[in-house]
Amino acid sequence: MVTRQQHKEEIDFSSSLAEVWRVLTEKEREVLRSKASIQNFKRNSLIYCQGDEPTDMMCLLKGKVKIYKDGIGGRSQIIRMIKPVQYFGYRAHFAHENYLTNASAFEASTICMIPLAVVNDLIYGNPDLAMFFIRQLSTDLGIADERTVNLTQKHIRGRLAESLLFLKDSYGLEEDGATLSIYLAREDLAQLSNMTTSNAIRTLSTFVAEHVIAMDGRKIKIIDVDRLKKISRLG
Repeated sequence: MVTRQQHKEEIDFSSSLAEVWRVLTEKEREVLRSKASIQNFKRNSLIYCQGDEPTDMMCLLKGKVKIYKDGIGGRSQIIRMIKPVQYFGYRAHFAHENYLTNASAFEASTICMIPLAVVNDLIYGNPDLAMFFIRQLSTDLGIADERTVNLTQKHIRGRLAESLLFLKDSYGLEEDGATLSIYLAREDLAQLSNMTTSNAIRTLSTFVAEHVIAMDGRKIKIIDVDRLKKISRLG
């Protein structure tokens, strides 16, 4: 279920949309204030589906979102994990395509929705904003290229180690300085690492036996980060 709140409910745009906010004029900021809105998504609820026409650029304000694609035999592949305050959902619009992926809330999430028609108008009038999106798309392309190589050339251990390090870098650690601040089901971790769930479970158990990680349900604690980096690097 999605609930919608209007922008008038004291949304702090200047902090939540800081990257875009800095390159806008005061008049452009007022346009953004008047047109943007907030949507709250419950855990596991869909944000957009493959084949949908893109209508909004999205900025994740709170929570976690996964971008994924359904593959052969019902097996899904997680393409990207979104963290606050990243922008997403606009590439298909700029490519004049419908969405090629799905997006869902990995946990309860709050998203700022900015109509893409408004984004278009702002880009045409502000070259600094256009450069912002060029940089964003270029960065995303570089990350996608690297992941493609890693997920196709690394062995299972290397792929899973890389995914755990990716989650550490993206979402950080809890107060103990070791436990990942995101709790993934084994299936989600497998989809992120391009492997079957059974292979993910076996490899995690191997990492536990080697004292590289410790596990408590969905909680994963990294015990030996240097060893994990070595496993990822050697593939």
